[in-house]
Amino acid sequence: MQLTLKDSLPFITVELKYHDVVLVIPNILVDTGSGSTIFSSDALLSLGITPELDDMLYTIRGIGGTEVVYVRNIDYLQVGHCQVEKCDIEVGGMDYGFEINGILGMDFLLATGAIINLNTRQLDFAR
Repeated sequence: MQLTLKDSLPFITVELKYHDVVLVIPNILVDTGSGSTIFSSDALLSLGITPELDDMLYTIRGIGGTEVVYVRNIDYLQVGHCQVEKCDIEVGGMDYGFEINGILGMDFLLATGAIINLNTRQLDFAR
């Protein structure tokens, strides 16, 4: 899958499925510095993913500061031809001051054996 550089950062488009509804989401940052995959709550509204009363809230920390998130188990997350089924994603506000709908983190990258080739700007998978 082709990486798109925006401000020298690698972005891709992903597909996810939740309760039999499929959504294609652009502007996802590929981030080896993030342990988990997180999506903007605004990007997931059309899937009906919203906070529920019994959700556990977690505080995550990164270069951009802290953020409160909750977790959803989705049917699958797919990048190119590579798909991970029944995976957890984090959902948060992601108001970082630039257009970003999510972060593809190390949980997905490790599970798929992702290979990031910066020379060709490609994201490939070992499986």
